[in-house]
Amino acid sequence: MGFFRKQQERMAIRLLGWQYQRMNAAVPPVDQLEAQAVKLVDDAHRIAVERGKNVMVILKDLVEDIKKR
Repeated sequence: MGFFRKQQERMAIRLLGWQYQRMNAAVPPVDQLEAQAVKLVDDAHRIAVERGKNVMVILKDLVEDIKKR
């Protein structure tokens, strides 16, 4: 796995943890956060290819969507 991909996954984990804390929800175990982060990064890359947006902006949007669920 590439350096940038790993960095994006780490950022997604931090964003997810922050979002759970902000919602006063229990933060899932690290392995579940990592799985969610991998899925978010995959989705962000797919959306970036389709729409030509920045992956980090898309990640932030996807994490915000978790709040609405």
